[in-house]
Amino acid sequence: MRATAARQASLREHNLGLVLRTVLEVRAAHQPPRSRADVAAATGLAKATVSALVDQLVAGGLLAELAPAAPQRAGRPAVPLTAPTGTLAAIGAEVNVDYLGVRALDLAGTVLDERLTHADLRGSAPDEVLSMLGTLVEQSVAALAGGPRLVGTALALPGLVDRTTGILRLAPNLGWRDVDVARILAQASPTLAANPPLLANEADLAARAEAAARVVPGGDRPSFVYVSGEIGVGAALVLDGALFAGRHGWAGEVGHIVVAEGRTLEQVAGQDAMLSAAGLSADEGLEALVAAADRGEPRAGHALATAGAALGLALANVVNVIDVSDVVLGGTYARLARWLTEPVLVAMRDRVLAAPWAEPRVDVALAAPLPAMTGAALAQLGRVLADPVDWLADPAEPADHSEPVGPTEGAAPTERGGAPVPAGA
Repeated sequence: MRATAARQASLREHNLGLVLRTVLEVRAAHQPPRSRADVAAATGLAKATVSALVDQLVAGGLLAELAPAAPQRAGRPAVPLTAPTGTLAAIGAEVNVDYLGVRALDLAGTVLDERLTHADLRGSAPDEVLSMLGTLVEQSVAALAGGPRLVGTALALPGLVDRTTGILRLAPNLGWRDVDVARILAQASPTLAANPPLLANEADLAARAEAAARVVPGGDRPSFVYVSGEIGVGAALVLDGALFAGRHGWAGEVGHIVVAEGRTLEQVAGQDAMLSAAGLSADEGLEALVAAADRGEPRAGHALATAGAALGLALANVVNVIDVSDVVLGGTYARLARWLTEPVLVAMRDRVLAAPWAEPRVDVALAAPLPAMTGAALAQLGRVLADPVDWLADPAEPADHSEPVGPTEGAAPTERGGAPVPAGA
């Protein structure tokens, strides 16, 4: 193929995204905001170029200026840059086994609206549950009326999402199979009909939120195995800050690894399994298990030790295959990390072939509670960071992306392996 030179417009579009990401990544890492001079130093762009690009991003509502900082030496004071609040927003939604909800985030990472409904959804009817979710989305959109423009929507699901067709192939703990989620949601919600949601596995989207929480400006992008314990057990792989979901988007189903006497990890280390082994009912919930462990009850201690060993065995298999030594405990496992971390590490050290040279490490998730909803919103906000030109607001000529967005033909968009994790928001 014949190489062609980059057009000036294409170069400017690229640099707009670079500047935007450079400003927002420090906000995501809770570090001091950058000035125009800081951005120039971080990107290697000329100060005049950065200044012009920042002016365009500020005028377009994608960046905001803070009060000038006191100068350290003679000269004009630096003007810190940050993400604006409430100019653009994305809606992240989730259907899980025991709850469903929606969360609206803006570029600053501010939760503009959140709605959560707790229910036992095992064996539920997809149409009924997705209709409930559609109602939550419409309530959230109504709460945001007159505020930010809607970038898009995304939905986390506890199962296998076919990224080609957008069909939820299997969600075993819900009892759902071959469900056309996007079609049902389009009938339940005008917003979701106009803005078909990106569909992805809940562990993948939770890992996306976790990767964003672990970004270190100027440092290496994080690589880790994220394992989420809920009623089911899911995992996701992040390599150099990018989610790897596999060819079909189905990677990470560690809950179905056989760990002991023909039982799967989910049957040994899932939340219901741990409660049962501790002599507690599923209705008593996670906090009952935590309380029993805090009291030193032997059955609770044994249940957690057994679950941790099984989890470590499963993760050792994963690490031996993919060569990523860092593990992040999310969901239920984060709450139980005090009791699970050591047995997980013992099992991994014993079974990971490369352990003598690459010590396995186990950490607790940094992302906020219900991270799959955050990750879903970040996946859509990442579109702005990747190509900000389409989202610049021109007061003289309103942007074309104000909600509702026109319907998209074809299958619902789905999360794809290798998609970069947004540095901002």
